[in-house]
Amino acid sequence: MKQILVYGDSLSWGIVPGTRARHPVEVRWPCVLERRLVAAGHAVRVIEDCLNGRRTVWDDPFKAGRNGLQGLAQRIELNSPLALVALMLGNNDFQSMHPHHAWHAAQGVAALVGAIRTAPIEPGMPVPRVLIVASPPVTSPAGAMVDKFRGADEKCRGLAAELEKVAAQEACAFFDAGRVARCSTTDGVHLDAVDHLALGEALADFIPALLPPA
Repeated sequence: MKQILVYGDSLSWGIVPGTRARHPVEVRWPCVLERRLVAAGHAVRVIEDCLNGRRTVWDDPFKAGRNGLQGLAQRIELNSPLALVALMLGNNDFQSMHPHHAWHAAQGVAALVGAIRTAPIEPGMPVPRVLIVASPPVTSPAGAMVDKFRGADEKCRGLAAELEKVAAQEACAFFDAGRVARCSTTDGVHLDAVDHLALGEALADFIPALLPPA
């Protein structure tokens, strides 16, 4: 069985827009991905490692443990052997307490790729392939997201293009989630159930070509 690690934030954890509730596991895109891959005959397990507020390489000044670089190598070691790591991070780098723009977040993702590839996995286990997924861009923050993501819709502009450049430089696969899903109009940040479904289905079509042969 091939293992795929999804390393993400609240968009993948599954916050229901406008609430602090979580979409059921069967709704969230990593589960949709696994279900569709298995139905297509692929022996896979998709592991969710998704934390609300996770940045690429920066700390949250108000909550500990949101720096995505810290502990990543150990997560790769913990879950090995891995066939693929799907990284979908970046939007939290644009929270109002940070001055970052698309280039900064993309460089943060590049650092995460480096940590994955240098993780202390056991001898003989494969270094997993990396898929960089560009999150759907923040739209107009609404409700409880207004203050936290004020200005994020401007700062995130160009993220997909910057991540595609990093993917080319680092020899990673790339997928732009904004082509198939969008952030909810309810809060401007998270994904509605229909967008989880669309993203999971699209990645189920895209990912098989990235997996090693049986």
